[in-house]
Amino acid sequence: MIIGVVKEIKTQEYRVGAPPLAAGVLAKAGHQVLVETKAGEGSGFSDEEYVKAGATIVKTAKEVWDKAEMIYHVKEPIPSEYPFLRKGLILWTYLHLAAAKELTLTLLEKGVTGVAFETVELPGGSTPCLDPMSEVAGRLAAQMGAQYLGKVYKGCGKLIGGVTGVLPAKVVVLGGGIVGTNAAKVALGMGGSVTMMDIDVKRLRYLSETMHGDFKTLVSNPASVAAATKDADLVIGAVLVKGARAPIVLTKEMVKNMKPGSVIVDVAVDQGGCVETTHATTHDNPVYIVDGVLHYGVANMPGMMPQTATVALANATLPYALKMANMGVREAMKADEALAKGMNVYDGKVTNKNVAEALGLEYTPFKP
Repeated sequence: MIIGVVKEIKTQEYRVGAPPLAAGVLAKAGHQVLVETKAGEGSGFSDEEYVKAGATIVKTAKEVWDKAEMIYHVKEPIPSEYPFLRKGLILWTYLHLAAAKELTLTLLEKGVTGVAFETVELPGGSTPCLDPMSEVAGRLAAQMGAQYLGKVYKGCGKLIGGVTGVLPAKVVVLGGGIVGTNAAKVALGMGGSVTMMDIDVKRLRYLSETMHGDFKTLVSNPASVAAATKDADLVIGAVLVKGARAPIVLTKEMVKNMKPGSVIVDVAVDQGGCVETTHATTHDNPVYIVDGVLHYGVANMPGMMPQTATVALANATLPYALKMANMGVREAMKADEALAKGMNVYDGKVTNKNVAEALGLEYTPFKP
């Protein structure tokens, strides 16, 4: 199979789908790997490293898109890439289609085979291709939240860990999954007072037993969320429904009742956001203020730490890419039920139920 790796062109996105190590594994398996020149530069990988690994450097993105049978991407295509999409092309990337109707309709019109990292799901319910970036984003959420509490950013000016004789900041984490757990770990490590909220009591019990520091748990419902966030300094949105639009947990009215200078970091923004007042932002212009509350809504947070994120992502996605390249996409889906759940669009049809429901489109189950 011809596998293409293009440079990510989303604003301030420095990751690359396949680092040289991954390209080398694919090349050694007998596949042709085309890499757009300087595609890995943002993650610290040179063209020479790709060549040594067995890949071929190509001058333009168009040439990669035109020749490749599978594009090994990181983020969803943006409008300037739509003309490159075509029938039968395998797109192996994060898609987050539940919050992207225009992209979904384009993929359907073009007949693209869209396999999404975020909906590959193992029998136990874990998402192996999403989890590494959830770890990165969760840890970054606490770091960025701590930064934007600074008065120079129009935050309240509270140090997250406090100091002797001064109380630490109050941090509320909405969602106890991979993102929320990692956010809580870092916030606790900085000395914050953390309240974790989730609807799953069993998960809260587990976290209560394993977390250390000033850590509390609270069952999430509208009343408890409103009460907990009212005096919070930092709220981290970490709610996920696999493949679906994130549910609104923090409403406009709740935000209005938060303290001036408090900060919201909504990691769920790439799935539409779990805070009613959030919208996607970029690393160039990451924050905005609503009712005196700073909102951080960068939809590709791990892109700012590409050396860590690229390798972590490839560790998870490469085995599936190799399986599709070796077997062909349909046979790979037959052989791997977890990978089959990654199929979001195929032959002009939406094959993920949550995406179809979120966008009001017809759902057609994928049958390998």
